[in-house]
Amino acid sequence: MEPAQINTITHGSTIKGNVVASGDFRLDGVLQGNIQLNGKLVIGETGIIHGNAVCQNANIIGTIEGNISVKELLSLHSTARVKGDLLINKLSIEPGAVFSGTCKMLDEVRRENEAQAQAQAESEHKA
Repeated sequence: MEPAQINTITHGSTIKGNVVASGDFRLDGVLQGNIQLNGKLVIGETGIIHGNAVCQNANIIGTIEGNISVKELLSLHSTARVKGDLLINKLSIEPGAVFSGTCKMLDEVRRENEAQAQAQAESEHKA
């Protein structure tokens, strides 16, 4: 079995463009673009994302201005600054974290989609 890959962008570095990675990712620099991971995203205290993030798990210690979709656990630490909408399974927010946006649980969205599909199927059946 291969060891888990951890990609790191250090403080003082700026990336412009989208990032796609299969392993974990730690950002202590700046990303101007979207990020999509199959692993865990860590935004360090000096890390900033101007874009959307999709990942399995996330620890936000720094800043993100964009929407976040996390399949498992999103943790917002006390220094986190988040401006955007959240789509998550589980959420942990420490006192002091700042969050501006909406938050939806994946189960809730799944139920809404199933209800819409059922209503549409029933209306098509009646027609």
